[in-house]
Amino acid sequence: MIAAVAEAANAPGPGPGSGPERRRRVGRPRLRPASDAGVPPREQILDAAAALFVAQGLAATTTRQIAERVGIRQASMYYYFGGKDAILLELLTLSVRPSLRVAAMLESRCAGSPATGLYALALIDIQTLTRAPHNIGTLYLLPEVQGEEYASFRAERAELQAAYGRLGRAVGAARAAPAEELTGTLIMQAVESVIHLRRAGSWDDGYAHEIAGSGLRAVGLGPAEVARARAGAAELRCS
Repeated sequence: MIAAVAEAANAPGPGPGSGPERRRRVGRPRLRPASDAGVPPREQILDAAAALFVAQGLAATTTRQIAERVGIRQASMYYYFGGKDAILLELLTLSVRPSLRVAAMLESRCAGSPATGLYALALIDIQTLTRAPHNIGTLYLLPEVQGEEYASFRAERAELQAAYGRLGRAVGAARAAPAEELTGTLIMQAVESVIHLRRAGSWDDGYAHEIAGSGLRAVGLGPAEVARARAGAAELRCS
């Protein structure tokens, strides 16, 4: 069941400017045929923008560059997004919301085994981050992302960190675990090391379990307890 939810959570959801009235509108003809005609234009725009944002930053990227990379007219892009801030907001949201959706279910389903829930959440979050196009997580710390336009993303990321904190504190309640806020920060930083490993070109899928286990060790669990949590997460089909 968790696997199905994780898959659904990773599926692109509606973003800014994606309501029915947007979907009914037809864009202008392309400047050139699409090289990936099977991919919806909206997803092509997101992918092109992600590549440009990561390569040269938000400020240096123009909507014209994004449109040219997709092969559409600049005006056509506005049928899908209001501008590059809306595009970046959706990309950032897609890098955190799937994990947040699953976190609530895991907290409830694994109330009796928070270590399993914490391990499973870390695995799902790592999967979300490794699927994010062009490693968009590298843009989390851009100065622009601290602006009001991105408040909803920051709020969702803070919610996810709080979920890590609650699960981690539940795991380490009988141990000398750090306070809940610090626990959430430490575990989330470990999970987001995926972003830096991808950027360095040194990411290996085998690291996922090492990182998930490190979160449990941070709240005082030993090797045998980590192994049990890993087995529990496997039963939830998160690995």
